[in-house]
Amino acid sequence: MIVEKDRHQYQDLIALFNGQFKQALNTVLVAGDGEPLYQPANSDSENHQVIFAHGFFASALHEIAHWCVAGEARRQQLDYGYWYCPDGRDAAQQAAFEKVEIKPQAIEWGLAAACGFAFNVSSDNLNGVMPDRLAFQHRVHDQVLVYLQQGFPARAQRLIDAFRAFYQRPALTLADFDYRGMYER
Repeated sequence: MIVEKDRHQYQDLIALFNGQFKQALNTVLVAGDGEPLYQPANSDSENHQVIFAHGFFASALHEIAHWCVAGEARRQQLDYGYWYCPDGRDAAQQAAFEKVEIKPQAIEWGLAAACGFAFNVSSDNLNGVMPDRLAFQHRVHDQVLVYLQQGFPARAQRLIDAFRAFYQRPALTLADFDYRGMYER
């Protein structure tokens, strides 16, 4: 029997992700020591690497979600070719950040639900303008509804299916995405 505190181990995500994509797309999930990073294959690594922060289960789900959104050309570039605007963003920077985070966080929510893991939206701006977390949460939820109706992106769906099988979870439904009880800051 899996004890609840032991239920969500990042090593399981690594095994499941690598089982789905190491051979198929030359991509592995890696627990990093620092900040998250996407590293395309190079002279130091024959595999593309989705590197998540400090062995955190939630960080792994978040970084996987970004990988699921990135197209082929983006997956050939360090950190998908994006420049990250760090914590401390002003209102305009925060709005731009949240706009590009809607789809990845909706996918992350789907991945978390497939694992039976709690999800919270991340505005990731503790030292900047106070974001409207509830409004952002609504936009992410709206995108989840679109994915439930039209289907998640193929790589995300492949992982959702693998996670559901591993964690013995039923098919995702609207009930898996009730945000009313989520923690709000």
